Amino acid sequence: MGNGPQLLLIHGAGGATHSWRDVMPLLAQTHQVIAVDLPGQGFSQLGSRARCGLDAMATDLASLLAQESWKPTAIIGHSAGAAIALRLAELGVSPRGQIIGINAALANFKGIAGFLFPAFAKLLSLNPLTARIFTATSGNTAAVERLITGTGSKLDADGLKLYQTLIARRSHVDGTLAMMAHWKLDGLLERLPNILNQTLFITGSNDQAVPPSTSNAAASRMQNARVHEISKLGHLAHEESPQQVVNLIRAFIEE
Repeated sequence: MGNGPQLLLIHGAGGATHSWRDVMPLLAQTHQVIAVDLPGQGFSQLGSRARCGLDAMATDLASLLAQESWKPTAIIGHSAGAAIALRLAELGVSPRGQIIGINAALANFKGIAGFLFPAFAKLLSLNPLTARIFTATSGNTAAVERLITGTGSKLDADGLKLYQTLIARRSHVDGTLAMMAHWKLDGLLERLPNILNQTLFITGSNDQAVPPSTSNAAASRMQNARVHEISKLGHLAHEESPQQVVNLIRAFIEE
């Protein structure tokens, strides 16, 4: 969408390009904006299940960018998408480009959950009935609203309906589970001090999924990173207040 320098948008786990629906038209006033559905999520096909982890998805996305001759001057990622954005920077995609992470998921699960959750997700992803059961029990309006509210965000009826459409797709749920089962951040977290790209972390003070302290910790270990916290917004800050988030992005990329 739009014309000008290219921006790449990467959604988080369980999301899709719909999460950028109000951000894209605003950024497209000055840029060409590219958004992708990650493998198996949204309306993108899942290829090999072994290529749903951080490194594989970043490598495949880098190949797609090269194939289409896309050279983004900045990469914007939400939640897990921010980790993919940083990994792309390591792979040399837009080596001088800026990175913007919105409520960046840059921490492993703590304690016993760090050991149990990936294994549990892998077991669920191997069961062909899991996605069907989840869509059947969580695909109604009330259940979707509870899921969104649990992240600390409040969406309007249209936003909730879009998530309801996603959750009703067994392929989307299956793709999300596969991503969670293969997700490993240890290598990226160790290498954060080596990532020199100018980086902005935008956080919502009410994020119940990834607390602002996660971005603060990541930024403290990077040479060219800073954090801007927005009060009263949750994990889906860019969907709750797109203009506010776009204003921060635009100011950062225009510096």
